[in-house]
Amino acid sequence: MSMWWSLHLRREAASVPLARRLLIGTMETAGVDPDVSYDLSVALSEACANAVEHGGAGVPGGTPGGYRVTAYLDGEKCRIEVTDSGPGFPGTSRPAPRPVASETDEHGRGLGLIEELADHVHLGNKPGRGGGAVISFDKILKWREDAPLMMPLLTA
Repeated sequence: MSMWWSLHLRREAASVPLARRLLIGTMETAGVDPDVSYDLSVALSEACANAVEHGGAGVPGGTPGGYRVTAYLDGEKCRIEVTDSGPGFPGTSRPAPRPVASETDEHGRGLGLIEELADHVHLGNKPGRGGGAVISFDKILKWREDAPLMMPLLTA
């Protein structure tokens, strides 16, 4: 079984827990192992927080800009993508290595945390005019034994 959902959210701190709760609810309903769901929800929260903080301004004097979250559950893998409308990552390809945050820093740990929690991470920029950063990450899913939507393993 495959399923996906996509949200367009305002660049406000209150949007981060909304995306996280939707992901956790989807994972719980599908029967994904709670530890995997938790890892993905923390990674999603970090990616959303990055979009809220760096995602670009909205209409001057009006609404804040927005960002998009898309989650795909396909077979044994989940892919999550967070795209904003900000300036994007510096440079033309992968962002430069980040300095390691000290234990007293309040910022600078999010992308590193995503890389620790996911199996594969891609950081890039949207092509074309307008730009914006794209953070996508994948994780192989583990299922609860009573998972209603668990994909049967193919055998030869």
